[in-house]
Amino acid sequence: MDLLLSHGYFLDEDKAERKIMRPYPPLGLLYVASHLKARGFAVRVFDSTFRTYADFAALVARERPPVVGLYCNLMTKARVLRMAAECRRHGAVVVLGGPEPANDAAVYLEHGADFVAIGEGERTLEDLLPPLLRDRADRGLAGVPGLVYRDERGEVVRTPPRSLIADLDAQPWPDREAVDIGAYLAAWRGRHGVGSVSLLTARGCPFTCRWCSRSVFGESHRRRSIAKVADEVEAIRDRYRPDMLWYVDDVFTIHRGWTLGYAAELRRRGLRLPFECISRAERIDEAVADALRDMGCFRLWIGSESGSQRVLDAMDRRVKVEQVQHATRLLKARGIQVGMFIMLGYEGEERPDLEATVAHLKTSAPDTFLTTVSYPIKGTPYYEDVADRVAARAAWAARTDRDLAIRGRRTPLYYRFARTWMHGEVDRDRHWREGRWWRAARSAALSGVGRLGMALTGSPRVS
Repeated sequence: MDLLLSHGYFLDEDKAERKIMRPYPPLGLLYVASHLKARGFAVRVFDSTFRTYADFAALVARERPPVVGLYCNLMTKARVLRMAAECRRHGAVVVLGGPEPANDAAVYLEHGADFVAIGEGERTLEDLLPPLLRDRADRGLAGVPGLVYRDERGEVVRTPPRSLIADLDAQPWPDREAVDIGAYLAAWRGRHGVGSVSLLTARGCPFTCRWCSRSVFGESHRRRSIAKVADEVEAIRDRYRPDMLWYVDDVFTIHRGWTLGYAAELRRRGLRLPFECISRAERIDEAVADALRDMGCFRLWIGSESGSQRVLDAMDRRVKVEQVQHATRLLKARGIQVGMFIMLGYEGEERPDLEATVAHLKTSAPDTFLTTVSYPIKGTPYYEDVADRVAARAAWAARTDRDLAIRGRRTPLYYRFARTWMHGEVDRDRHWREGRWWRAARSAALSGVGRLGMALTGSPRVS
């Protein structure tokens, strides 16, 4: 084995996800694996999702891989750092990648990483592995773009940025055979009655949302060809027999012509697998909505974020509330469910903005919506806006998104009540329209609890 890849997400440790049970394999690592295998490297993937930390430790002790690559985000950071220490204890060189290490590379080096790969990992690892495997004492790594590491004197070295992969069609498909796709399908079917497989049609997002991290794919948008994506869908159908697909693109319908052409190609091939995806409201018109329905889209998620235009403009979302409502009507008229992502607590948001969001949700009437409280991700414009007021409630190595707060903002308890109020209000309105008076009454009671809680907790601010 030349390289062991893993990602540090253990489903057994995630109580919230076990309730939802919608796991997907780590596509990014599977792309790295297929790229390196195509170039002759011996690569193994330890998919931690359905395994335990003890399983990982035993594998490293038994196989002693010379190099280990770990994908890391803010949620998995603490576990990844422990995995890195385990690997180094058995003599492995540790390379960290993913969205989180890129913005704190020097600190990750202090906490056990030998290298941090910035951006897409395929070609960086392709260039890094030969010198590591050949002679660790004479690496000659200054010429490898996209790396951060310490030299022989202990100085932090940042090599030039690596250019993004331009031709995605030339990349092999993710190495799904390296993991147990059957375990994912079984988890889905056991909870939801259907099994789902994920795929990616493009990389990068060119939009400007101030809170969104672009540390892996940059600000570009690179799209695979229609034929290549359709080939992959056909292969997924024949190999895994899923009941549905999940397109993981940041904005699935970003290119109108591609979307319409892709729908025509799937129709020509007789491919119609139910799927869900994410998009932006202004990228959906009558023709795109028709194409989504014809392709089998049963649910589309919109990053609505807020019903307050003032907050949307502060986020630099470049979308109007009315566009979200219009897109929702177009989709629902075609039998496509609409899910919305709502972000609470963005900088400058006040009670009238929350009221506007509730009114927006009542008008739009999405089939479901999910709320999150905004948190600043290092490297984003939003982080820079609030950097002097960011407070951490845990040591760096143990910190997750839940441990970051912004001084002067309302407390987490306030937003917990705000969520209760918001869901209660929207559900009350929906149940009333559907004639389910008893449920409307129960939702009204929940709304009242949330509203009272907001009143009682609205004055204290994070200090």
